[in-house]
Amino acid sequence: MRTFFSRTRRNHGLEHATLNLLGKNYPKQSFAGHSDAGGFWILGEIPTSELTNTILDALERLQSGQGHLAIHKNCGTNLLISGFAAGLAGAAGMIGVGEKPRDKIERIPIITALGVVALVLSRPLGPLLQEKLTTSSDPGSLQVISITKHSLHSTTSHRIKTLV
Repeated sequence: MRTFFSRTRRNHGLEHATLNLLGKNYPKQSFAGHSDAGGFWILGEIPTSELTNTILDALERLQSGQGHLAIHKNCGTNLLISGFAAGLAGAAGMIGVGEKPRDKIERIPIITALGVVALVLSRPLGPLLQEKLTTSSDPGSLQVISITKHSLHSTTSHRIKTLV
């Protein structure tokens, strides 16, 4: 039996592959996803039959070695790494600042510059962490077992359940 982490990584990879194909096939629509050990969610307006075809295509592409599809530019991993780096840079910029509010305000340009440098330098880390830690480009024996349509506060979503 696969571990919780392994199942989540495989589902996350298929979620990303699906989102990458949706972005290519429906460039004017917005989609989002969320993965867990039991499958993943796709949020966005799309007929279930079209989403099913896209998911199965994504799975087939991953199985045929198109592992690049498991990395997504808008993954939360990228946002987390960039935010963490900028926060660290901001904290570093406050080292040694005086007690007066003016001392802190005068550091804003330095903190801003440090934050921008941190954001630029951290950009390659998000995709690298996706590849090595949060997603898997190898679906292995992953199977889609059901796709059900839901409405979450007027947002169309689909729950994709998988078996690994």
